[in-house]
Amino acid sequence: MAEITKNLIGQSPAWLVTLDAISGLAAIDKPVMVVGEPGTGKTSVAARLHFLSPRWEQTWQAVNCATIDGESLETHVFGGDSALSTSLLEKADGGTLLLDNIETLPIRLQEKLLNLIETGTFETIGEEGATHVDVRILATSSVDLRQEVAAGRFSANLLSVLAYDVITLPPLRARKRDIMPMAEKFATDMTARLGEENFPGFSAELIEFLQTHKWPGNVRELKSVVERAVGRAWNDEAGLSVPMISVNLDPFDAPWQLEGQLEGQLANKTSSAPHAQKTLPPKIEQRHDPNHEVGQSFTERTEAFELSIIMEALRQSGNHQGNAAKYLGLTYHQFRGLLRKHGLKK
Repeated sequence: MAEITKNLIGQSPAWLVTLDAISGLAAIDKPVMVVGEPGTGKTSVAARLHFLSPRWEQTWQAVNCATIDGESLETHVFGGDSALSTSLLEKADGGTLLLDNIETLPIRLQEKLLNLIETGTFETIGEEGATHVDVRILATSSVDLRQEVAAGRFSANLLSVLAYDVITLPPLRARKRDIMPMAEKFATDMTARLGEENFPGFSAELIEFLQTHKWPGNVRELKSVVERAVGRAWNDEAGLSVPMISVNLDPFDAPWQLEGQLEGQLANKTSSAPHAQKTLPPKIEQRHDPNHEVGQSFTERTEAFELSIIMEALRQSGNHQGNAAKYLGLTYHQFRGLLRKHGLKK
């Protein structure tokens, strides 16, 4: 349980209300829907429902309906494939089965699932007779299933029985108090995976950004951003010896963009805060080529030449700032100062 629910961290009012709902519904042996935006932790919450329930000592099974095509999903869940010794439902007998992304379940399988919930039995492809199981069904979704019903893509009857009750998870932007405890946990775990003993923490400026960023990808995005920042800091010459002062919200953010990418698309994601690494406009090398700056002042041409050397060092080092500094015979902090001077990092 600890591994599955390790991201369920927080003390914000919105999260405490959610935890109370989880605890209350865990004891009631009925289907429950867990809904919320992508990245809010729906699978972990569903697992908590199981491990707090009277079935906690029995089997926990889960399947992501979005990752398996209809026919394969049917044999995986209901059986019928000779390669499978038992179906997921038989494995989950006595325990709980989670159907993740339930909105992708084909209509035909929705009817089979409805029958299972109402009768406790299901039929296996290629076999006669019905199989009886005692399984609690949980489901998650990132879409409004009421709209899916109205559009004819989801069974109204199935939704009625699945939604004995619904837990709607709050987005991370509604849980500001929980952001830093989670960020610190993700950073500490990543530090340990890198073989380091201590995480030096975040600067005050970075903490302010982490707490005020909207986090459209929710907890999943926060985890990725923090782990990437720790990894990049570890690769830099300074290592993890000083508090982190920056994060990069988009790993594709780079001075050179793929052909056809909208100019400034990535910059809009990261340039709004002083601690976030800034994205350069496409074709910056051409725009700052000193051979094309004829007519500008001495200072402007000198700065353009200096920038071209910086870009060369980054190119030669694969954008590794520590190695780029060595390439130019500079210290890491001298090179970082040049990046800030030219607006490449604040």
